[in-house]
Amino acid sequence: MSLEIKICGLSTPETLDAALGAGADMVGMVFFTPSPRHVDLATATAAALAARARGRAQIVALTVDADDATLAAIVDAARPDMLQLHGKESPERVAAVRARFGLPVMKAIGIATAADLARLSAYADVADRLLLDAKPPKGALLPGGNGVPFDWNLLAGLDLTRPFMLSGGLDPDNVGEAVRRVRPPGIDVSSGVERAPGIKDPARIAAFLRAARAADATESEHSTGDKPAHTSSARETSPS
Repeated sequence: MSLEIKICGLSTPETLDAALGAGADMVGMVFFTPSPRHVDLATATAAALAARARGRAQIVALTVDADDATLAAIVDAARPDMLQLHGKESPERVAAVRARFGLPVMKAIGIATAADLARLSAYADVADRLLLDAKPPKGALLPGGNGVPFDWNLLAGLDLTRPFMLSGGLDPDNVGEAVRRVRPPGIDVSSGVERAPGIKDPARIAAFLRAARAADATESEHSTGDKPAHTSSARETSPS
């Protein structure tokens, strides 16, 4: 299965078109007021962006500890293909969201030390995908890596029952190394393709996708017949 690439935090037609034109598999919209990438549900932006992307890439709605009413409003407006839970949602909450809205769920897990990997199995039982992100730096106001990668060596030998995406501090300059070292099924980027917080740069989006695809193609050629360092099921099946 080829590498899946998600460009997250898209909020304008121009940058969405840049991601789609460069071949992104997934496009993400952020629904979290403190974020500079927040898409306001009070406007028609979410619906318009989703309509522009529908059928061309999977539409992912990112939320942070959102309640059911907020999630329902997002689902009604954007009709996403997947919900991304990027807060402190428990495995029970992930299962409840998935059951209530009938959509695949991707759960973000912050990684800083080997101890954080112990949390993955509980979420793998209830989420369709896991997103392995850097833990936010101390004092950070936003979840996620905030543009800083975690130690990819922590993932050596990782074997998950669900597909995962690698995130946190990726950019056009280091994504090739990340793909070669971690060999993840998918990668996710947001701030790494921006020229300022919340302002996506079409040239950086295109460069990121080119670098990631090139590294994936090279690794695929070199690893024919070899078992990847990290494995996960590529099937989008319902959690058991």
